[in-house]
Amino acid sequence: MALTKEEEKILRSIKIPSENNPNKPEFPPGNPKFPASPTYKINVSGFSDVWLKDESVNPTGTHKDRMAWEMVVTYRQMIVAKKQGIIKSLPSLSILSSGSAAFAIQTQLRKYKLPNLHVLIDSNADPKILKNLELIGCKIFLKDLGRTVFSWKDILNLTKNPNGFDITSNEAYDPTVRFYDWMSYEIINSNADFVFIPFGTGQLYENVLNIVKKEICYSVKDPRFLGDKKILKNTSFLGATTSNPRSKADKLFAPFLPFTNYSQQWIRYYKHTGMTGKNSDVYQIQEKHLDKAIEIAKAQGISCEPSGIAGLALMLQMRSKLPNNMKMLIVNTGKTKYIQ
Repeated sequence: MALTKEEEKILRSIKIPSENNPNKPEFPPGNPKFPASPTYKINVSGFSDVWLKDESVNPTGTHKDRMAWEMVVTYRQMIVAKKQGIIKSLPSLSILSSGSAAFAIQTQLRKYKLPNLHVLIDSNADPKILKNLELIGCKIFLKDLGRTVFSWKDILNLTKNPNGFDITSNEAYDPTVRFYDWMSYEIINSNADFVFIPFGTGQLYENVLNIVKKEICYSVKDPRFLGDKKILKNTSFLGATTSNPRSKADKLFAPFLPFTNYSQQWIRYYKHTGMTGKNSDVYQIQEKHLDKAIEIAKAQGISCEPSGIAGLALMLQMRSKLPNNMKMLIVNTGKTKYIQ
């Protein structure tokens, strides 16, 4: 089926230099580089070697911009499929979001003139967030989310998008390396002994561990891996989350995680087969340590929201159990730069 002139223009505008060549990176669009975000040393009392992976420099301020770009890449594949007569029209995407992911994705969809995102969001969400999503063209669907578990079919139905795709999870895509593969390599290339990662949906944490497995077990090394394999096998990856519904780290709290692949058995398998350090796991953070982490970040000019700096809170919480002279990497997932 022939493309419209507008679709031909969109197809030409989406440029993907390479899938895994560090000399031809694909993110951020318009100014790609690898690594795409900086890693720099920060001062934390009691520790001598703490580094911050800072995703706040991304277009809308968080690591979700990387996921957003992958949605543009997916649409390019769909446009090619339409040109080949495989599909008749471009589908719309749906997502259950608290705001950041939807804002990042719609920003990219709007830039490339792709179908607007359908967003399922809690009816008690911050009015400022709702206003921002509306301003950039999201189709908003409000519902009291409560403790209900939604399947991808539920999300499509609630967003009136029966023929579209739900991207809340990566179920429709490759679950092992999609969304955060470049970021995962940037993280493991740091050669840190301990890596602290915010754990909300779990997608970033899962992606990092799957990339670790790939580099430890596969005989062919990805050209993006520039780290030390011996160090990587002993690196502990610690996810920071909360079960406190009143926590300041509100993006990490969920009464359910319907799409996460993480389980105690999964991480035990990694540790028992020597693919990761003995402290790798997902931990609950305490609010007092989160408050201290926010204070440290503010003092050093780090742009973050409480959820984004939760890894630092976990490191502070585990202070007595950590060797203070080993290399620590804190992943700051950033803070959304809303319009208003």
